[in-house]
Amino acid sequence: MAVEHHPQALAVSFDDSSLIVDLIDGRTISVPLSWFPVLSQASESQLKEWELLGDGEGIHWPQLDEDLSVSGLLAGNRSRV
Repeated sequence: MAVEHHPQALAVSFDDSSLIVDLIDGRTISVPLSWFPVLSQASESQLKEWELLGDGEGIHWPQLDEDLSVSGLLAGNRSRV
């Protein structure tokens, strides 16, 4: 029987060049902020205003109207903007 893997975010943070997402299973994803132009051009206060979507399968920045999926981050997907 195959086990369905459903990655979920727990927390989001940033450093000077990376988006960092802590997952509920203990892993941490770090991706270049430059992959997401909307986020890379945002102010520090805008970046701190994030919320989880659903049960943590996505991250939403209301001020920026930007959404990222955790599975997309794990797959290495970049913004299409």
